[in-house]
Amino acid sequence: MKTFKIVTLGCKVNTYESEVMAESLLKEGFIPAKNNEDVDIVIINTCTVTHVASQKSRQKMHHYKRMYPHALIIATGCYVQDESCKKDLCDIYIGTQGKSNIGKIIKTYVKNESPLVLLDEPRKRDCYEEMTISSYQENTRAFVKIQDGCDNFCSYCIIPFVRGKFHSRPKKDVLNEIHELVQNGFQEIVLTGIDTAGYGKDIHDSFTSLIQEILNQEPNLKRLRISSIEASQIGDEFIELLKNEVRIARHLHIPLQSGSQSVLKRMNRKYTKEEFKARIDKVKAALPNLALACDVIVGFPGETEEEFKESVEFIKACGFDFLHVFPYSIRPHTVAASLKPQVDNEVKKQRVHELIEVGKELEKAYLLKFDNQILEVIMESYDLKTSSWKGYSSNYIPIEVSSKDNLHGKMCKVRYHYNNKSELLEVLTN
Repeated sequence: MKTFKIVTLGCKVNTYESEVMAESLLKEGFIPAKNNEDVDIVIINTCTVTHVASQKSRQKMHHYKRMYPHALIIATGCYVQDESCKKDLCDIYIGTQGKSNIGKIIKTYVKNESPLVLLDEPRKRDCYEEMTISSYQENTRAFVKIQDGCDNFCSYCIIPFVRGKFHSRPKKDVLNEIHELVQNGFQEIVLTGIDTAGYGKDIHDSFTSLIQEILNQEPNLKRLRISSIEASQIGDEFIELLKNEVRIARHLHIPLQSGSQSVLKRMNRKYTKEEFKARIDKVKAALPNLALACDVIVGFPGETEEEFKESVEFIKACGFDFLHVFPYSIRPHTVAASLKPQVDNEVKKQRVHELIEVGKELEKAYLLKFDNQILEVIMESYDLKTSSWKGYSSNYIPIEVSSKDNLHGKMCKVRYHYNNKSELLEVLTN
C-alpha cells in the first residue's frame, strides 16, 4: 500500500493542510499516484462551511469509494468533525487535528486492520497544532498557515464549532517555515488562517508586527499576500505598512457578509455599516489602486427586499472591485438555523444572480482602469490550449502572455490588455 491521492475541498487552510499531509506521507515512504493509475490510498480533505460544501464532501467520499473499491479511503477536515457526517463509508476519519500524523495513522490502520475514527472536542483545544511544510508540489506561490480556530461566533457559521478556539501559531515557527520556502525558490507567500489577521491577540503580538518581521527577514521575497482580513483589523498602523511596503500584495479580501445594518446585527457581525465604510474609505485613500474583494451572503433569514437593496447600494458605495456571492445556507446548531422566516430558495437565487451581475460590472470597471498599464506578474502555469503563460499581478489581475520561454515561477513585467493577451516586456527574475 504505497500510492496516494489527496483531494482538497474548501479554503486555503485546507490547501495548506493537504500539503502538510503530502509531505508527511512522502517522509513515511508513500508515493504520489500518477494520473490514470490505480491508487492505494485516497484522502479527501473536506469542507462544511455551507450545506453545498458538506454535500460535495459526501459526494467525493462516495465517488472515490466507487472508483477505487480496493483503496484505503480516508476522510479528514471540517465536515468530518461535524456530527452530521456519518462515519460508515470511509476506512479512516480524522477531524481537524492530527493531519500531520497521517502517515503513522495509516500504518496503524494497516497493522490492526480495523476502522479508525479520530475526533476530538474542538472547543476544548488549548493550543495550536504545529504542522509544517517545505515546498508545494504544483504551484509557485506557497500558503503558510499562521493561526487556527475562531471565537467570533457569527450566527450563521459552524466553523468555530468544528475548528475550535482561536490559537496563533508561534511566530518563530511561522518565520522558520517562510524562510525555508523562500530558500526553496518561492517568490510569493500567502498568509492564511481561519481568522488570519487576528493573529497575535492571544500571545501579546500583532498581525502587523508579524508582517514586518517577515519582510525584514526575507529581503528576497518578492510578494507577501494576505488571504483575508476583517475591516476592524485594518488599523492605521496596518495601512501605513501597506502603503510603504510595496512587497505586500495590492489586494485585500475583506468579508462584508451584508450591507444592511439590521441583517448585520442578526448575523452577529461586530461592526456597523459606518465603521466598516470608514475603514474602507481610509485604505482606499491611502492606496487608490488597491483591489478590494468581499464576501456577501444573500438570503439571510428574514432578509427583506428592502434590506437586500440596502446591501446592494452599500456595496456600490464602498467601491468593491471583486464580489464573492453566496446564498445563505442553514448550518445545524447555529443561531441562524432557528431564525424565522427563512428566505425562499427561488428568491435567494434571484438575488444571488442580481448581485453577481453587479459584481461583474464592478470587476470590469476595475480591470479597465489598468488597460495598457505596466504590471508585474509571477507566472504560475502554462496553458497548452492557448500556448500561453498565466499568472496574477500584485492586485490579483489575471494575466496571460505568449512566450516560448519557460516562465514558470518567474516575475515578469507585462503590458496588460483587458480581454486580451498581455504583452511580455521583461523577465525580472531568473
